[in-house]
Amino acid sequence: MALLSFEKKYRVRGGTLIGGDLFDFWVGPFYVGFFGVTTLFFAALGTVLIFYDASLKDVWNPWLISVEPPAIEVGLGMAPLAEGGIWQLVTMCAHVAFISWALREVEICRKLGMGYHVPAAFGMAIFAYTTLTVIRPVLMGAWGHGFPYGIWSHLDWVNNVGYAYGNFHYNPAHMLAVTFFFTTCLALALHGSLILSAANPEKGEEMRSPEHEDTFFRDFIGYSIGPLGIHRLGLFLALSSGFWSAVCIVISGTIWFDAWADWWFWYVDLPWWVDLEGGVNG
Repeated sequence: MALLSFEKKYRVRGGTLIGGDLFDFWVGPFYVGFFGVTTLFFAALGTVLIFYDASLKDVWNPWLISVEPPAIEVGLGMAPLAEGGIWQLVTMCAHVAFISWALREVEICRKLGMGYHVPAAFGMAIFAYTTLTVIRPVLMGAWGHGFPYGIWSHLDWVNNVGYAYGNFHYNPAHMLAVTFFFTTCLALALHGSLILSAANPEKGEEMRSPEHEDTFFRDFIGYSIGPLGIHRLGLFLALSSGFWSAVCIVISGTIWFDAWADWWFWYVDLPWWVDLEGGVNG
């Protein structure tokens, strides 16, 4: 079915979560919806607040603009606008905008009669952001443990947090997150290159079918996960990347306070070799 004729089938009223027919329309190819409006409003408000903070500091270099969280001494209370309150408001706006976008995706899924895999996947990204700006700061007792909104300042925060726990690469959850990130890239590279090679035959040749694609990987690595399976695998790898990246930061400073390299002493202290001659304690 052609795309334009298909759009006529789902561009109908209904399927909204709240508001009934309020904003239940399209602008060109874009569905608006109640949550589309809230997304635009709070995203714009958050952006205005960032520029307002820049005006207070008289910093207009986009690389140096930075909205800082409240000082650690503020704890979990509200801070004055110029002393971290703007950061708190921007964080609120970001959460409303992100969650609204996910709910807008849900409404589109309802109109199309499809599953909720896309908003569920985006929800994992929201979870990772919430971990950094809400969950970890609350567990550590101060909003000041959140990251600043800025380019260089954000990179400095990542660097400082990493070295605050020795070498962050020894964080086991960080290891899992990085492994899943790289494996996601590998799966996308294998899948994308296979699709392109099958869909772009030599001049005069016919386009290859999924059976050819499955056969390639059966011959290449002895197993083919299939057209549907590769997408399920990609979703699993991507969601795992976001989940373990959130875990790796939330456990730093909440349940583990020392250098992450020290965490691995449980391995060298295992009873069956801890007293071996020439061993760590031998």
